[in-house]
Amino acid sequence: MWYVYIIKSVMYKYKYVGTTNDLNRRIKEHNDGICKASNPYKPFKFIAYIAAEDKKKAIGLEKYLKTGSGTSFIRRHLL
Repeated sequence: MWYVYIIKSVMYKYKYVGTTNDLNRRIKEHNDGICKASNPYKPFKFIAYIAAEDKKKAIGLEKYLKTGSGTSFIRRHLL
């Protein structure tokens, strides 16, 4: 099972959308500063995740959530 997850910085106006097959490990990596893209914005709080059947579908959903309409969906329904 693969997951698309959304996390939000506790201190800054910054959200991160990503995919993983291990949610707990990945969130810990973000908060520990291992992920370079999100390191300046730590710590993070978990917002939501969506399960996908496989990696390809998860990546497709992640790409959509990073578009204008996907970002709008996140703001309207999840933040």
